[in-house]
Amino acid sequence: MQLDVLVIAPHPDDAELGMGGAILKLKEDGLAVGVLDLTNGEPTPHGSLEIRTSETIAATAVLGLDWRENLGLPNRSLEATLEARKQVAEVIRRVRPRWLFAPYWTDAHPDHVAATQLVEAARFWAKLSKSDMSGEPFHPERIYNYYCVHLKMAAQPAFILDISDQWERKLAAIRCYYSQFIAGRDSTPPTFLDQLRDEAAYWGKTIGVRYGEPFHSREPIGMSSLHCLR
Repeated sequence: MQLDVLVIAPHPDDAELGMGGAILKLKEDGLAVGVLDLTNGEPTPHGSLEIRTSETIAATAVLGLDWRENLGLPNRSLEATLEARKQVAEVIRRVRPRWLFAPYWTDAHPDHVAATQLVEAARFWAKLSKSDMSGEPFHPERIYNYYCVHLKMAAQPAFILDISDQWERKLAAIRCYYSQFIAGRDSTPPTFLDQLRDEAAYWGKTIGVRYGEPFHSREPIGMSSLHCLR
């Protein structure tokens, strides 16, 4: 399997929350998209490993992903260790994506911060020759960062993607994680899903569309045309 895009998520559901619309849009553009979940995300108040696995399978089908795996690293105590770096680098060498997507690097959730540290280091390691890693050296062109943050902060994204046509399907993928976002939650508006819609509408408003997803990048973003600017 060779992917155009690999989204790396700390937990199952982070890819859907942070860039479910972008994934759907990338698929519509004919790109091969995969997700690597670093942990299984459990324990949680209303979930279990079996429930979370079935929810992930359902969400994967909604997104139409070409590939998805779980690395099985420890939830709640994810660390950017050398062994974890090697495991992520070997996945990169195996699926050989042009672009990587990782969480935004500032977050209240330590797993999210560690995930981004892992992705950045593994991207570098993946190109090394004369190593004991499996696979041939490979270096993805770019890392982009999606926002899936617990920290209350005013994001300043590098760009915002119009996901107006993809919003309802993104929401359907998120709804697959019933144990995380619906079970046991207060059903009085605004619910968690109401808040997600409000956030997407806010980002859409900033670029003159109905719904948007924000992204960042530590590296400069090049352009060959201004026609796509809003």
